[in-house]
Amino acid sequence: MGNLESQLINISQLSISILDNTIPIHKYTAIDLSVANDELLNIDITDPYTCQNYIDDILRGNNAQVAYGGYLEKRNLYQNNANFLEQGDTPRNIHLGIDFWTKAGTKVVTPINGKVHSFANNNFSGDYGPTIILSHSIAGISFHTLYGHLSLETLENLYIGKEYDQGEVLATLGTPDINVNYAPHLHFQIIKDMGKYEGDFPGVSTSKELEYYSKNCPNPQILLKI
Repeated sequence: MGNLESQLINISQLSISILDNTIPIHKYTAIDLSVANDELLNIDITDPYTCQNYIDDILRGNNAQVAYGGYLEKRNLYQNNANFLEQGDTPRNIHLGIDFWTKAGTKVVTPINGKVHSFANNNFSGDYGPTIILSHSIAGISFHTLYGHLSLETLENLYIGKEYDQGEVLATLGTPDINVNYAPHLHFQIIKDMGKYEGDFPGVSTSKELEYYSKNCPNPQILLKI
């Protein structure tokens, strides 16, 4: 385990909220959107409204408000989008963060202190829509967190270097027309090395690149413990 992972584990022994603090952790439930989930064989989850219906069923069945999961999950969610095909028709279909599926307009709160590294409206089909990336430093170790599928209002009055304390409201979740054709959710990702990216970073990997990306983007549960 790397130095960053060790530091993230030690931040808290308890679960850390990443959505509206009025939603208790026991109202979060796991969801499986992987190709291994037989329930999805006859469900077109590439359609945001069909996907939403499935998510709503999971939430009702578990008396929950938030459905979460997806780290290193191989999905069919991107199969109808040409933007997820690399050269040689190698699909990008392995998810590098955790998704938190809940209502549009839900508040997103910062899980740790940070400041704005960059932000953008990545409004291409299948992308993040409005996106914020925060930079952090713990015990001299620098890293970043990415928050995607936000509302347009989130980007108003934002500036590079703006500081946020843990638990402070960072954003709200966007609707499908704003978050580029997905059911409302937060994509949360930890990134060790941003490279030259600003306001964006790959959130889905090919199988060929997975070794690099899985090391560069550790499991967010190391921090959140939900």
